[in-house]
Amino acid sequence: MAKTYSIAIDGPAGAGKSTIARRLAKELGYHYVDTGAIYRTVAYFMDLLGVSPKDVDGVERYIDELTIQIQYNEKGEQRMIMNGMDVSDDIRTQDISQKASLVSAHAVVRDVMLDMQRNVAKKNNVIMDGRDIGTVVLPRANVKIFLTASVEVRAKRRYDELVAKGTKADLNKIQEEIRQRDHQDITRPIAPLKQARDAILVDTSNMTINEVVTALLRIIKEKIPV
Repeated sequence: MAKTYSIAIDGPAGAGKSTIARRLAKELGYHYVDTGAIYRTVAYFMDLLGVSPKDVDGVERYIDELTIQIQYNEKGEQRMIMNGMDVSDDIRTQDISQKASLVSAHAVVRDVMLDMQRNVAKKNNVIMDGRDIGTVVLPRANVKIFLTASVEVRAKRRYDELVAKGTKADLNKIQEEIRQRDHQDITRPIAPLKQARDAILVDTSNMTINEVVTALLRIIKEKIPV
């Protein structure tokens, strides 16, 4: 089997991980793996069943009935297939985002999803983003980056994104939701959000997307032959 390379990008909600990782994957010809979408799919499945993301017994009871597949369309975009149904758009709500943070804290969920994520990385050159990629999922990743930004900047980005889609949004409410999400991710007992010891910290608060992509490409090219 040919040698594969992996790039781990961790960071809090709204730091721009997905946007940046997609751009980098396109530049490098790598597979982009949005691990957050995996946990959103679990949360969406449980939500459809009426199972609270805090109900560990309920989650354990139904997790075996869930089948998740990651597929890529002709544009190279990741699509999430839940029990044969494409739910990629359905999982992109703030409510599911909050529930994903809670459901991902359960050991049974992380154990099941961990193998899926690692198997993708074994077979492909990947850029994988999430909360614990460099610390838990791919501890031997060739490049580890911790992407962050202030709460205010992250909230404003999310607000602008929603407004651009024609969705009514409350900036103060979004800020509070991000603070709550950060707290959940940082304090959860299993695979909490934290910077890996060998990860490079990149604060994007005062950077454009192009500037971030350029900076990260420079970091990657110093460590991986591209």
